[in-house]
Amino acid sequence: MEEIKGLHLGEVSGLTDEELTFCQQMGVEYIHIPYHLEGQEKDVEGGHHTVESLTRSRERVESFDLKIGAVGLPSSSVVRVGSRRGSSIILGAPERDRDIENICKSVEAVGKTGIPLLMWGFWGFHTMGLLRNPGITLGKSPLMYSHRGRGGAIASAFDYEVVKNEPPAPAAPITAEESWERIEYAVKRVIPVAEEYKVKMACHPNDVPVPPGTSHRGIAPILNNVEGLKRYIELYPSPYHGLVFCQGCVAETSTNAEQVYDAIRYFGKRKKIFWVHFRNIRGGLGKFEEAFPDEGDIDMLKAIHIYKEVGYNGVLVPDHVPLAEANETGRLRSYAFALGYMRALIQAVESEK
Repeated sequence: MEEIKGLHLGEVSGLTDEELTFCQQMGVEYIHIPYHLEGQEKDVEGGHHTVESLTRSRERVESFDLKIGAVGLPSSSVVRVGSRRGSSIILGAPERDRDIENICKSVEAVGKTGIPLLMWGFWGFHTMGLLRNPGITLGKSPLMYSHRGRGGAIASAFDYEVVKNEPPAPAAPITAEESWERIEYAVKRVIPVAEEYKVKMACHPNDVPVPPGTSHRGIAPILNNVEGLKRYIELYPSPYHGLVFCQGCVAETSTNAEQVYDAIRYFGKRKKIFWVHFRNIRGGLGKFEEAFPDEGDIDMLKAIHIYKEVGYNGVLVPDHVPLAEANETGRLRSYAFALGYMRALIQAVESEK
């Protein structure tokens, strides 16, 4: 069994002194700069990252003894086609070639800056959004919080029966066949550039937890289940083509925890897990609640063992942690709990003979 090497923690939504100091205090080593980083819009006005802007971010992060483990794409690839707003790639809009070229320019900048990983996705925040039941939307978060969990902590929840008859989205209709053609079109143009600049391209699943093969609001979310992710990684044979393995997304379309463990093994053995969103839920396909890492249906210690078995040596992120309070202090309290829990799991597994 391989040793866990470089299995680190961290994600922040900004580069404030408070957040970066918090990461230091919690033992975080790597952070992810998301595509929607507040205050960075001017750095991507051309629709892509630049070496200059990424270097500024890297120098700021490194001044806190942290490293950038991944960068997200700028959100400027969102276009409007009539009343349809979404990813030009998924919409099949004429702008997609321009936006794919901008993705390639971002890949080049990321590689030249020495950052190992770029996150992208075809789930379409602006096409479908993250699918949850109605609740209180906090700030700019795409998540909806509709459930009170342990001690009154705020979490998101989903019940397919509540949303299955919603009207078509403005971007509809988009069939599964159309989505696969459009995704493959982008993958085959971007991954060769990623190979050239040695940047891993990690795709996040669709966080649209409807039953496999089901369209929602007239759009087919094809990367929202294990079979779709298996097909995705086969689109282009390259060590730079892989996944953000969102453990929560996989659990949301599974009927039991064993299916989640099997998915870790399948993608991990093929070295297609580039980044892990290490989160837990209660429930599964059709109905679930997001939970703290210690109270969900996934045995997180067992999951850590499997990541070790398959030789994963990337980053673990405490993703979608329920909020202790609906404010910044409550968010950091929740992350502190999750980070401490995760570090304890890592140390427990690494100490085993």
